[in-house]
Amino acid sequence: MALVVFLRAVNVGGHNPFRPSILAKELSEYDVVNIGAAGTFVVRKAVSPEKFRRELLNRLPFPAEVMICEGRTLASLAANDPFAGEPSGPDIVRFVSVLSKAPSRLPPIPLTVPTEGEWVVRIIGCRNRFLFGLYKRQMKTISYLNQVEKVLGIPATTRNWNTITAILKALSVPS
Repeated sequence: MALVVFLRAVNVGGHNPFRPSILAKELSEYDVVNIGAAGTFVVRKAVSPEKFRRELLNRLPFPAEVMICEGRTLASLAANDPFAGEPSGPDIVRFVSVLSKAPSRLPPIPLTVPTEGEWVVRIIGCRNRFLFGLYKRQMKTISYLNQVEKVLGIPATTRNWNTITAILKALSVPS
């Protein structure tokens, strides 16, 4: 069973900087593939999430929040095309926010931020620990994503849908 690992709040604006490619090499015994610079990894060797979390945290130079899911869970989410019928283009980014746990209750969806005027972030769906949404490329986008996290009251880390596509490709490559 392959795992997908998401680190929260690393390599953003100089906060908790590290080299994910070097960390992936240090964890090569687990056939780890680094995806980008935001702390996203595919673990292709069978290992329990708990054991891998311990190994990862022991090698990081700072404490970090780690979200882990099974690769097949992401594959299933992608197969159901959570963005069907939604706009796309160079100024609209499709994203997934991975929550540290499933929400016990959700605000009404779609959820738009800001709530008045033109939206910058729009949450279009939620499946267990995964929020699906769109954001417009603007300077305030990160602060609006943080507002969504505060509304839910659950830590989250956000990745562009292109990152999810890269994860799915890494999952399909045999080790």
